[in-house]
Amino acid sequence: MKNSTGHDIADALGPLLRPSTRTRLHAQLTEGLGKGVDDLTYPVLSGLARSSACSAAGLGREIGLDRTTVTRRADRLEQAGLLQRQPDPADGRATLLALTEQGHNIVSVTRQRLAAGIESSLATWPPADAQAFAHQLRRFVDEGPFAERH
Repeated sequence: MKNSTGHDIADALGPLLRPSTRTRLHAQLTEGLGKGVDDLTYPVLSGLARSSACSAAGLGREIGLDRTTVTRRADRLEQAGLLQRQPDPADGRATLLALTEQGHNIVSVTRQRLAAGIESSLATWPPADAQAFAHQLRRFVDEGPFAERH
Protein backbone atom coordinates (compact mmCIF):
# COMPACT_ATOMS: atom_id res chain seq x y z
CA MET A 1 0.00 0.00 0.00
CA LYS A 2 1.30 3.45 -0.94
CA ASN A 3 1.83 5.92 1.88
CA SER A 4 -0.38 8.99 1.91
CA THR A 5 0.89 12.55 1.94
CA GLY A 6 -0.02 12.65 5.63
CA HIS A 7 2.20 9.64 6.31
CA ASP A 8 5.05 11.18 4.31
CA ILE A 9 4.83 14.43 6.28
CA ALA A 10 4.52 12.61 9.60
CA ASP A 11 7.62 10.56 8.75
CA ALA A 12 9.54 13.72 7.80
CA LEU A 13 8.49 15.48 11.02
CA GLY A 14 9.48 12.55 13.24
CA PRO A 15 13.15 13.50 13.64
CA LEU A 16 12.24 17.15 14.28
CA LEU A 17 9.93 16.20 17.14
CA ARG A 18 12.41 13.98 18.98
CA PRO A 19 13.66 15.38 22.29
CA SER A 20 17.21 14.39 21.30
CA THR A 21 16.96 16.57 18.18
CA ARG A 22 15.85 19.58 20.22
CA THR A 23 18.60 18.99 22.77
CA ARG A 24 21.25 18.83 20.05
CA LEU A 25 19.89 21.97 18.37
CA HIS A 26 19.73 23.87 21.68
CA ALA A 27 23.33 22.89 22.44
CA GLN A 28 24.44 24.22 19.04
CA LEU A 29 22.51 27.46 19.46
CA THR A 30 23.89 28.17 22.93
CA GLU A 31 27.50 27.09 22.43
CA GLY A 32 29.92 29.62 23.90
CA LEU A 33 27.24 32.03 25.14
CA GLY A 34 28.44 32.01 28.71
CA LYS A 35 27.52 30.90 32.16
CA GLY A 36 24.03 29.62 32.63
CA VAL A 37 23.17 29.32 28.92
CA ASP A 38 22.96 25.76 27.63
CA ASP A 39 20.60 23.20 26.16
CA LEU A 40 18.76 22.92 29.50
CA THR A 41 18.17 26.62 30.10
CA TYR A 42 17.54 27.58 26.47
CA PRO A 43 13.86 26.52 26.53
CA VAL A 44 13.29 28.82 29.52
CA LEU A 45 14.94 31.76 27.73
CA SER A 46 13.13 31.09 24.48
CA GLY A 47 9.79 30.54 26.22
CA LEU A 48 10.06 33.81 28.11
CA ALA A 49 10.94 35.64 24.90
CA ARG A 50 7.72 34.32 23.33
CA SER A 51 5.42 34.86 26.29
CA SER A 52 6.93 37.79 28.21
CA ALA A 53 6.86 37.81 32.02
CA CYS A 54 5.03 34.85 33.53
CA SER A 55 5.02 32.49 36.48
CA ALA A 56 7.21 29.39 36.60
CA ALA A 57 4.08 27.24 36.41
CA GLY A 58 2.73 29.15 33.40
CA LEU A 59 6.06 28.99 31.62
CA GLY A 60 6.31 25.29 32.43
CA ARG A 61 2.99 24.66 30.69
CA GLU A 62 4.22 26.59 27.66
CA ILE A 63 7.54 24.75 27.31
CA GLY A 64 6.56 21.33 28.61
CA LEU A 65 8.42 21.30 31.93
CA ASP A 66 7.17 21.14 35.50
CA ARG A 67 7.31 24.22 37.73
CA THR A 68 10.15 22.84 39.87
CA THR A 69 12.36 22.24 36.83
CA VAL A 70 11.59 25.70 35.46
CA THR A 71 12.45 27.22 38.86
CA ARG A 72 15.83 25.44 39.01
CA ARG A 73 16.73 26.52 35.50
CA ALA A 74 15.49 30.05 36.19
CA ASP A 75 17.80 30.19 39.22
CA ARG A 76 20.78 29.52 36.93
CA LEU A 77 19.64 32.15 34.46
CA GLU A 78 19.08 34.68 37.23
CA GLN A 79 22.59 34.08 38.59
CA ALA A 80 23.93 34.68 35.07
CA GLY A 81 22.03 37.99 34.86
CA LEU A 82 19.71 36.83 32.07
CA LEU A 83 16.48 36.61 34.00
CA GLN A 84 14.91 38.53 36.87
CA ARG A 85 12.09 37.83 39.23
CA GLN A 86 9.47 40.50 39.77
CA PRO A 87 6.33 40.72 41.87
CA ASP A 88 3.12 39.73 40.13
CA PRO A 89 0.94 42.87 40.04
CA ALA A 90 -2.18 40.68 40.09
CA ASP A 91 -1.06 38.68 43.17
CA GLY A 92 1.42 40.17 45.63
CA ARG A 93 2.38 36.69 46.87
CA ALA A 94 3.38 35.46 43.42
CA THR A 95 6.53 36.06 41.39
CA LEU A 96 6.93 36.46 37.65
CA LEU A 97 9.97 35.51 35.61
CA ALA A 98 11.17 38.02 33.02
CA LEU A 99 14.17 38.35 30.75
CA THR A 100 16.68 41.07 31.43
CA GLU A 101 18.12 43.13 28.58
CA GLN A 102 21.09 40.75 28.55
CA GLY A 103 18.65 37.81 28.35
CA HIS A 104 16.90 39.39 25.35
CA ASN A 105 20.31 39.87 23.72
CA ILE A 106 21.17 36.19 24.20
CA VAL A 107 17.83 35.15 22.69
CA SER A 108 18.54 37.44 19.74
CA VAL A 109 21.92 35.77 19.20
CA THR A 110 20.40 32.28 19.31
CA ARG A 111 17.67 33.27 16.84
CA GLN A 112 20.29 34.73 14.48
CA ARG A 113 22.27 31.49 14.75
CA LEU A 114 19.15 29.43 14.01
CA ALA A 115 18.21 31.57 10.99
CA ALA A 116 21.78 31.40 9.66
CA GLY A 117 21.82 27.62 10.05
CA ILE A 118 18.53 27.29 8.21
CA GLU A 119 19.69 29.57 5.42
CA SER A 120 22.92 27.63 5.12
CA SER A 121 21.02 24.36 4.79
CA LEU A 122 18.88 25.90 2.03
CA ALA A 123 21.83 27.45 0.16
CA THR A 124 21.72 24.84 -2.60
CA TRP A 125 17.97 25.26 -3.13
CA PRO A 126 16.70 27.59 -5.83
CA PRO A 127 15.57 30.78 -4.02
CA ALA A 128 11.98 30.36 -5.26
CA ASP A 129 11.85 26.83 -3.77
CA ALA A 130 13.18 28.05 -0.42
CA GLN A 131 10.64 30.89 -0.34
CA ALA A 132 7.81 28.54 -1.30
CA PHE A 133 8.89 26.08 1.41
CA ALA A 134 8.92 28.87 4.02
CA HIS A 135 5.45 30.00 2.93
CA GLN A 136 3.98 26.50 2.93
CA LEU A 137 5.59 25.58 6.25
CA ARG A 138 4.10 28.72 7.85
CA ARG A 139 0.70 27.79 6.41
CA PHE A 140 1.00 24.23 7.73
CA VAL A 141 1.97 25.45 11.21
CA ASP A 142 -0.85 28.00 11.26
CA GLU A 143 -3.56 25.73 9.86
CA GLY A 144 -2.39 22.17 10.55
CA PRO A 145 -2.40 19.87 13.57
CA PHE A 146 0.11 22.03 15.46
CA ALA A 147 -2.08 25.17 15.33
CA GLU A 148 -3.25 26.61 18.65
CA ARG A 149 -6.87 25.74 17.91
CA HIS A 150 -6.01 22.02 17.89
